[in-house]
Amino acid sequence: MDWGTDLWDQYDIIDKHTQSGLDLVEKYVKFVKERTEIEQNYAKQLRNLTKKYSPKRGSKEEQECRFTNHQSFLDVLNEMNDYAGQRELIAENMMMNICIELTKYLQELKQERKTHLSEAKKAQQSLESTYKQLDSSKKRFEREWREAEKAAQYAEKTDLDINATKADVEKAKQQAHMRSHVAEECKNDYAAQLQKYNKEQSQFYFTDMPLIFNKLQDMDEKRIRRLAQGYVLFSDTEKHVMPIIGKCLDGITRAGNNVNERNDSLAVIEQHKSGFERPGDLEFEDYSQGINRTSSESSLGTPKGPLDLLGKNKSKPFWLFSKKSKRYTPERITPTATEDFGHLPPEQRRKRLQQKIEELGKELQKEVDQSEALGKMKDVYEKNPQMGDPASLAPQINQTTQNMERLRGELSKYENWLTEAGGRGDTLRYSSQSFNNNGAHDTYSPDGAHSDEGTPDPSHAIYAEFDDDFEEEELAAPIGQCTALYNFPGSSEGTIAMQEGEVLSVVEEDKGDGWTRVRRSNGDEGYIPTSYVSITLNK
Repeated sequence: MDWGTDLWDQYDIIDKHTQSGLDLVEKYVKFVKERTEIEQNYAKQLRNLTKKYSPKRGSKEEQECRFTNHQSFLDVLNEMNDYAGQRELIAENMMMNICIELTKYLQELKQERKTHLSEAKKAQQSLESTYKQLDSSKKRFEREWREAEKAAQYAEKTDLDINATKADVEKAKQQAHMRSHVAEECKNDYAAQLQKYNKEQSQFYFTDMPLIFNKLQDMDEKRIRRLAQGYVLFSDTEKHVMPIIGKCLDGITRAGNNVNERNDSLAVIEQHKSGFERPGDLEFEDYSQGINRTSSESSLGTPKGPLDLLGKNKSKPFWLFSKKSKRYTPERITPTATEDFGHLPPEQRRKRLQQKIEELGKELQKEVDQSEALGKMKDVYEKNPQMGDPASLAPQINQTTQNMERLRGELSKYENWLTEAGGRGDTLRYSSQSFNNNGAHDTYSPDGAHSDEGTPDPSHAIYAEFDDDFEEEELAAPIGQCTALYNFPGSSEGTIAMQEGEVLSVVEEDKGDGWTRVRRSNGDEGYIPTSYVSITLNK
C-alpha cells in the first residue's frame, strides 16, 4: 500500500499531513533548544520549561490528568524539576546532536517538499491547459458543424427555388461545401485534442501524481525515522552522564510503568456513564384482540432509558448506530435542554446538578459577603454621619437581600432535583442552611432598619463575629503599606484610628465596600476608609 495508489485523490490531505510533520520537527527542535538554554542556566530555568509544558489551569489537558497516561506525563515533567546540578555537558550534546542536526535536516525536508509540490502543481496546470484547448476545439467543432448544416440546408433550398439563378445555386453549393470542409477539420482537431487530453490525463493520474505522492511518502517516512532517532538521542544524552541523571530517568521509567490502561478505561466509564438500562424485550402486540391501552399506560413519565430520552418509538428496536447517516442529524436525536437537566442521562444529570449547586453556592456566598460589608458600612455611617448617609445604602441592601433570597430558592430547587435524581442532596443542603445562618443577622430592610430575622441586635452580632475572626485567624502577611492623608477617629467597632501622615501595613485590600484592613506595628488591626489613605502594594 502506498500513497500514490490509495491516496491518489487526496492531494490536500497529503499537503496538510506533510506540513504537520515538518511543524512537529520544528516544534521538537524548539523544545530541545529551550531545554538546553534551561540546562545552561541551571535548575531554575529547567523548572520554567516544565511549567511551560504543563497543562494550563482549566484547560482540557488538565481535565484529562485523571487518566494515568496523562498523569504519567506530568510525572515526567516533575522529574525534570529534579535535574538541578551539572547540566552543561547535557546542554552541549543536545545542542550539537539534536538541535543543529535536526535544523539542517528540516531545511532539506522543506526544500524537498517544496520541489515535489511544485512538480504536482505544474502537472496539474499542464492538464488544465490541455483541457482548455480540448474545450475550445469542442466548442469550435460544434459551432462550425451547425454552420455547415445551415449552409447545406440553404444550398438545398436554393436548388429547389425556381427563381434562383444557376450562379446562385452554384454559389450556395460552394459555400455549403466549404462549411462542410471546415467542420470536418474542426472535428478532426477536436478528436486529436480529445486523444491528447485523455493521454495526458492517464499520464497524470496513473504515473505523474502517484510518483510524486510516493516521493512525499518516502520523505515523510524518513522524517519520522529521523525524528524517532531524535527522541532516542534525547534520552541517550542523559544516560551517558552523571549517575544522578540515571536516577531521574528511572523515575521517568516508573512514570511510564505506572500507566494503567484498565484504570484509564474505568475513568472513562465514570466520566461518561449514562446510567441507562439496556432496552428490554419488545412486547407482543396482538392486533386481533383489539385491546386498547389504558390511560395509565400512555401517561407521560420521567425518561427511564435512552428510548425515552431520544424520543424513540418503543415498539421499534433501539440502535446504537444510525443506519442512514444522512438522516442522522442533531435535530433528530438531540433532546431539548431543560432547566433540571432532565434531558441528560442519569449519571450526567447528577453531575450537572451537583456542579450547578456548587456554582449557586459560590454566588450566594458572594452576596452574603456583600451583605456583611454593607451592614458594616451602614453602622459606620450611623455612628459617623459626616462619612455618609445610611439611607443611601438602602437600595443596595434591598437588592442584595433579594439576590440572596433568589439564590437560596434556586439552591433549594436544584438540591431537590438532585435528591430526585438519586444524588446526595441531603449532604449538600448544609450549604444553603449555613448561608441562611450567616446572612440572617446582617440583612437589612430597605428602609434602613434591621430586619426581624436573626439576633435582637444585629450590629453587636456583626462586630462580635468580626472580632472573633481577628482572634481565631493567624496574622496575615502584609500585602503593602499606606500613608494616612487625613485623621480618622476610628470610633466604630472594627475600625482603627489613625493620624495624618501615619504609615500602616495593608493586610486586606478594599473589596468594593470602601474599607481597607490595616495593621499597626504593635499588632493592632482594623478597617479604615480607603479614600483616607494612599496605598502602595507590594509587587
